[in-house]
Amino acid sequence: MYIVFSAFRQPAQISINEYRTDVANEQEVLQRIEGYRMACEKYRDEIAAIQKYMPGWLPSFTR
Repeated sequence: MYIVFSAFRQPAQISINEYRTDVANEQEVLQRIEGYRMACEKYRDEIAAIQKYMPGWLPSFTR
């Protein structure tokens, strides 16, 4: 019980470097998602042709 109580008493602090890293990581993820979406849009005809034989198939989202 003491651990829980002491965790709530101390304000959560995040350093500016941790914040910048989090923001940079979030931006990178958003850029990757946008790139994936654009690639799927560009190759939608090819994806549709593949899905004729493999219903539900989508290109993998890799990191």
